[in-house]
This record gives sequence, C-alpha cells and structure tokens, in this order.
Amino acid sequence: MDIELLCQYLIAGLTYGTIYAIVAIGFNIIYNTTGIINFAQGEFVMLGGMLAVTLDLFMPLPLAIAGAVIATMLVGALIEIGFIRWLKSPSVLRMVMITIGLSIIIKAAALAIWGEGVKALPYFTGSAVTVVSLGDVHVSPQVLWVIGVCGLVVALLTFFFNHTLLGRQMRACAANMDAARLCGIDAKNMVTLSFVLSAGIGALAGCVVCPITYVQYDSGTSLAIKGFTVAILGGLGNSSAAIAAGLMLGILESLSIWVLPTAFKDVIAITILLLILFVRPSGLFGNAEAARLKEF
Repeated sequence: MDIELLCQYLIAGLTYGTIYAIVAIGFNIIYNTTGIINFAQGEFVMLGGMLAVTLDLFMPLPLAIAGAVIATMLVGALIEIGFIRWLKSPSVLRMVMITIGLSIIIKAAALAIWGEGVKALPYFTGSAVTVVSLGDVHVSPQVLWVIGVCGLVVALLTFFFNHTLLGRQMRACAANMDAARLCGIDAKNMVTLSFVLSAGIGALAGCVVCPITYVQYDSGTSLAIKGFTVAILGGLGNSSAAIAAGLMLGILESLSIWVLPTAFKDVIAITILLLILFVRPSGLFGNAEAARLKEF
C-alpha cells in the first residue's frame, strides 16, 4: 500500500480515536467522582448530535450547538438527581443495571422523537467535497474541527481540574469522598457536576463529529462500547491515558480494514476489551485505583 493511502487511514484512525477518547473521558469523570460506570454515556453523544440537528432548523449553527450542549447537560443533571442521588451505597451491579436501563430509555425516547432516519449537521467549514491538502494527503476540514475541538476540550478539562476550586473539589471527592465531606465539600453537588460535565463534553463531541459520521437514535450504543473499551484500555479512571488509548484503538480499527471487511471493524474493540479484561483488568497504563488519585 502506498504512503499516501496509509496516511489517509492514519488520519481517519486519529479522527475516530479522538472521539473514542472523549467518550472515555466522560466515563472517567463520573467514575472518578462517584465510582459509577455510566453506560448511558454514549447516549449523551447521540443526544448532542440529534438536538443540534433539530435546533439548526431554527437558529444559526453555533447557537444550535450551544443549545444542544446545554440541553444535554441538563439531561445529565436530571439523571443524577432523579436516579442516582437518592441511592444509599448501591452495589456495582445495581448501578450498572440502572445506567443500562437509562440508556435504553433515552434511546427509546430518541426513536419516538426523531424516528429511525439518519441525521446530519452541515459541515462547519466548506462542504462534503471540500478538502484541505496536507502535503500529499487530502482531508476534510471537518476532520480538523474534530481533532481541534476535542483537543481543546482536553486542555480545558486539564485546566479545570488542576487550577479551579471546583475542579480541585471534584478531585478531592475522587481521592476520598468521606474526607472531602469532612472538609466541607458538598459531595452531592460534585457528583451532579460530574454528570453535567460528562454530558456536556459528550454532546459537544457528538455535534462536531455529526457531519462526518451522521447520527441515529441508536448510534450511542457503539460509541459507549468503544469509549468503555478505551477507558478500560487506559486504566479506568485515568483520563490522561484514555487519550493515548483512544488514538490507539482508532488507528487499529482504521488499519484493520486492510485485512478485514469493513463490517468487522467493530470486532476490534470487543476483542481488545475481552483481552484486556482477561490479561490486565487494570488497563495498560497502570492500576485503576491508583489512577483515581492522579491529576486529570
């Protein structure tokens, strides 16, 4: 295979890997603060795209995206307040079942509202036929938007967790919830904030990638599987490692097209997930419990 085609595959892998990493970071934000694995995370991405498509019919695209992100953040807050906050020391299995149930409810609601049709936002810059030349490689401007916006999200989250009072309070809850309460931190609000942040970054990722991958009522399921795989691969709770793991998975999926039919691309994520769970459950980048004490 020539170098130009190889570069195209690598760029495609980096694009999808960036989205997987953002979904994994959403998993980790909630896990670090609460210990909960939120299997409805993929639905936040789907909701962001769907709501933006609808709002784009009535307002300029930037306002539509902002409205979709805010609305999805409200959904995240409602999920935590309505289904999570009132539970007293729930078991892991109970939390898994609740979040899976919420995922099914959100998916069913999306089907009732938007139907089975595939939706898409317009390209942020140019159109579907517009390309940007990077040497001998030609990419869509939307790919640059995906990588740029998701990179900015990671940078802002890093700043938030390291240099703001709220971010430090969330990290304190991640380290020791009881000790954080004794220090006067409102742990319940920190948990709600973790759901709001997770929903917001998921929705923004859904909006940015929507022109390329399109969005459908059930598209969140695949993203949740990929994001969870990346979170496990990087070490559950370790958001910095999730970035590397996401890029790794995206590139592996893209390059797998060389030897496998496109329909088998999703097998890569499931295979990696099973291997990691059997061989190194704590992930490739360290112990999951230790990762909860690290900086973002």
